[in-house]
Amino acid sequence: MAADRIKAVIFDMDGVLIDSEIVYLRSMLAFAKERRPEVTEQDLIGVVGRTARDSWEIVERAVANGQTWEELREEYRRWTNVYETTDYRKIFRREVRPVLRTLKEKGYRMAVASSTRLSLVRRVLEENEIISYFDEVVSGNQFRRSKPDPEIYRYTAKKLGVREDECFVIEDSTVGITAAHRAGMTVAALIDDRFGFDRSLADYEIETIGGALKYLL
Repeated sequence: MAADRIKAVIFDMDGVLIDSEIVYLRSMLAFAKERRPEVTEQDLIGVVGRTARDSWEIVERAVANGQTWEELREEYRRWTNVYETTDYRKIFRREVRPVLRTLKEKGYRMAVASSTRLSLVRRVLEENEIISYFDEVVSGNQFRRSKPDPEIYRYTAKKLGVREDECFVIEDSTVGITAAHRAGMTVAALIDDRFGFDRSLADYEIETIGGALKYLL
C-alpha cells in the first residue's frame, strides 16, 4: 500500500481542486471559432493541463490565421476576462476541504503543483479558504519545461523535504499524470472522461478526491 512509505501528498489544481478545465476550454473554443469557424473542441483538447504558452501554441495551430500565439493570447485578454469573472468558489470541489483536514491531521506534508500562474493559484486557494493546509504552492511558470516534464514535481518534493518516491500525487490530465509518473511518484488519477485523458500511467484511479484516502490511511 502507498501509505507505508508516503510522507507527502501533492495536488494538481485545475480539474482536481476546482472543476475549471471545462470553463477555460469552452471560452477558448468560442474565441477560436470567431477566427476560424471550423475549429472543434477536439482541436483544442490538448490545452487542458498545460501552461499558458503550451496552450496558446495549440490555439495558434488550430486557428492557423497567421497570428502568433502571443498575438492570439493578447487578443484573447481583450476579448474576455475569464480568469477574473469565474467564481472559483462555485467550481470548487466540496469534498476537498475535509480530505485536506484529514491528511493534515495524519501528519502528511501537502503541496499544490499547478501549471497555472502562481498569482491565480494562490487566489483560488485563498478564496476557497484552503491555502493554510499547504506547505508549498508551486507554479509551472517557474520552470523552463512544463508538464509532462517531471521537473515541477521533482522541485516540489525537494521543497517539501521528501524523496520523490515518498510523494502521492492526485492528477487528472494526461500531461500531469505523465509528469508525476516520470518523477517516480505514486499517482492517483481523478477520473474525468470529458477530455479523453490517458490514465494508463496512474497507479490508481479514483472517482472523487476522497477516494485517495483509502490508499493513504
